[in-house]
Amino acid sequence: MRKIRIGEGAGYSGAWIEPAKELAEKGDLQYLTFEALAERTIALRQLERSKDPSLGYDPWLEERMRAVLVPALRQGIRIVTNMGGANPFQAGKRVLATARQIGLSSLKVAIVEGDHVLDLIQGGGYRVLETGEPIEALADRMISANAYLGARPIAEALATGADVVITGRVADPALLLGCLIHEFGWSLEDWPLLGCGVLAGHLTECSAQVTGGYFGDPGYKDVSHIARIGYPIAEVGEDGGCLITKVPGSGGAVTELTCKEQVLYEVQDPSAYITPDVTADFSKVHCLQVGPDQVRVGGASGHKRPDALKVSVGLRHGFMGEGQISYGGPGAVHRAKMAADIIRERLEIAGLGANKKKIDLIGIDSLFGQSTSPEIPDPGEVRLRVAVRTETQEDARRVGREVEALWIMGPAGGGGAAGQVKEVVNVVSLLLPRELVEGRIRISVDEL
Repeated sequence: MRKIRIGEGAGYSGAWIEPAKELAEKGDLQYLTFEALAERTIALRQLERSKDPSLGYDPWLEERMRAVLVPALRQGIRIVTNMGGANPFQAGKRVLATARQIGLSSLKVAIVEGDHVLDLIQGGGYRVLETGEPIEALADRMISANAYLGARPIAEALATGADVVITGRVADPALLLGCLIHEFGWSLEDWPLLGCGVLAGHLTECSAQVTGGYFGDPGYKDVSHIARIGYPIAEVGEDGGCLITKVPGSGGAVTELTCKEQVLYEVQDPSAYITPDVTADFSKVHCLQVGPDQVRVGGASGHKRPDALKVSVGLRHGFMGEGQISYGGPGAVHRAKMAADIIRERLEIAGLGANKKKIDLIGIDSLFGQSTSPEIPDPGEVRLRVAVRTETQEDARRVGREVEALWIMGPAGGGGAAGQVKEVVNVVSLLLPRELVEGRIRISVDEL
């Protein structure tokens, strides 16, 4: 029975790059995927693109390609990634430019487009899943609308012989599933097989989560050498059987427990994990340790895919102004509380008191609030954080200035003041009939 090995080189945009290079050099792979899109990411990338049409893709794209292109091409490893974000076309141009800079003479890049559906959702009478309100009521705040594409266009892009496939919004497991469909010729309606492929993609999509990174909890779930953690490899057979492992000698761990935690990650109904390709059934999944850092996972199945695709709609939601300042020494907490009271009054004076705000003593009440904070001795140091959502950028800047002024206007001993302003993006969802959405492919050998 044929098997292929697929490594996951990211897991999110800011993931470490060295483990991906290790996968390309030592993973004995046929495919290397890079999953780098969270829910809000495309809306944030669309903001970047609105300011510069050449941007909108993952900011780490070039550095990742510099790290892996040469060893990948040398070993015949094909790369599939959603780092195209809101601008797969420009991402493809950047990959080709990077390839030329590092001395590669040829590289074939395929671009998967079609997920951008902002025009399609307007005037269609669609409603927001979270609130039920008409999407048209939010029209003046819309930044982007992107449908979750599935594995089919990825498989079609690979069929062209592309060395690198770059997508925008696709479902996370679709990156790996597209490789399996292309490699094994799976039917797009073989629901049990597709369910097995989605399980493999779901296990690896967050990279180090399944190799012990997010799993680690000292004294309860000990994991060694996380600073040198290895990213996961899914060895998948044409029958859908899956072995999760990593590069021998790399840090972290692949165990039954790490795999079980990842199987349950972001799964609301294990018997109906909805993806664009299949409604996967994880309710009978089992994990078996078959060797050091080797876990065989099976038992997945699937049912007919949904008739609609999920669409994430990015919305402008004003600005957030933030300011922080530290207090140290005897009475630090009391002085920080005094500073917080001063800021509350200053926000009232500035006309920002009614805005949504959060004022925390980091390490004291920032996570669980004052009502659940235990009585602890004076810690000797504390950091005050003030965050306020505003309608204008200027109001947001005022928040940081008010906190910085505590250096000399507030209690004694304040220092290390810092502030920032950022535009706030909110995301809502709707369902769009799948027949309205079709992934499109662009192919290039030399330049886009």
